[in-house]
Amino acid sequence: MEARRPLGRQFGWLWAAYAVSTFGTRLAFDAFPLIAILALDAGPAQVSVLAAAGVAVGAVVAVPLGPWVEFRRKRAVMIATDLIRCAALLSIPAAYALGLLGFGQLLVVAVVVGAADITFTAASGACLKALVRPQDLLVANGRLESTNWTALVLGPPLGGAAIGLFGPVMTVVADAVSYLLSALGLRAIGGKEPHPVRTGAGARFRAGDLLDGWRHILAGPVLRPLFFNTLLNNGLIMATSPLLIVLMVGELGFAPWQYGLAFAAPCIGGLIGSRLARPLVERYGRHRVLLTAGTLRACWLFGLAFIGPGVAGLVLVVVVEFGLITCSGVFNPVFATVRLDHTPADRVARTLSAWSVTGKLSIAAMTGLWGLLAAVTGPRTAIGIAGVLLLASPLLLPRRDHAPLDERDAARSCG
Repeated sequence: MEARRPLGRQFGWLWAAYAVSTFGTRLAFDAFPLIAILALDAGPAQVSVLAAAGVAVGAVVAVPLGPWVEFRRKRAVMIATDLIRCAALLSIPAAYALGLLGFGQLLVVAVVVGAADITFTAASGACLKALVRPQDLLVANGRLESTNWTALVLGPPLGGAAIGLFGPVMTVVADAVSYLLSALGLRAIGGKEPHPVRTGAGARFRAGDLLDGWRHILAGPVLRPLFFNTLLNNGLIMATSPLLIVLMVGELGFAPWQYGLAFAAPCIGGLIGSRLARPLVERYGRHRVLLTAGTLRACWLFGLAFIGPGVAGLVLVVVVEFGLITCSGVFNPVFATVRLDHTPADRVARTLSAWSVTGKLSIAAMTGLWGLLAAVTGPRTAIGIAGVLLLASPLLLPRRDHAPLDERDAARSCG
């Protein structure tokens, strides 16, 4: 019953803002590639550039924004990035209606949205830590994780139906409106947010500040292994996604709706896992759950190398993805809570920004590398190699349980 206690009106508005923007994003899933293909007659090379370059360049652009966000009011930054994403996305239907839409504009918008995504994530983590008590962080992260997986279950199928009825440009409009509603929700949080004050040498931005997030991550006995674990895990899983499309739709002859079903239905496992995270932590302890879920989520990807045609192959994909996503649903809120607990309040934005930038760049690099590997060995073999490498990722999880910063500070003050 304690898990159901309210976390306050302010968190409620933050959660609502997150939910509406997440559903909007999932509704517009793959809208950019579809617009490039259907409206601009883009080929495979252009679509690949749009997918990879938008993420990678957006991540590079976001590098100086992490330190900048650290010393700004976080809600103001979040509202600004929501409005920037709304305006950037609305430029696409406007240009399309005027017959002026080009591939270059799609690429620029992808970069702007990618950089704004990272900046928003960095600010929202700091905002969450300020709004929620430390003992409630796992509950809050579990609710956000549940929302994310619910959006993944419902968004792509609804988006696919909307694209069929109205075209991909209209889903971009819906995504833009979701960011506007998110900004209004963040504005409704209310209260006075204090302006962060820089301590230490000087109040001006320094070039060395760009590396502060990475310094904190790499110096931490908990954050450092988690950092490399998540980079390897997320990079390998995302790198195999395009290969699975080629294998299932291209080589094995599955219909696009079957491919969509195979990856939408298992997302229910993420919802289940995120709901289980807190009860499991209460029963077995946070560190044990982190290690167990982090280990189990690495054991599933290899099974996708054995996909065959027909119903049996489809069932195999659903079972493997359900297992992978359920374990991830347990792991993610626990991991997010540990990361916040081991990061001081005045370093959250820089740390989350550095984490997101590195993650997006590594995913882009590994996606390109696995594309080359698949060209040489075939998609099935490349997926199998990724699955084998992923089995080593649990070795990067922290072996020891370390007390959160708040507990260590309390222990020192009592001593």
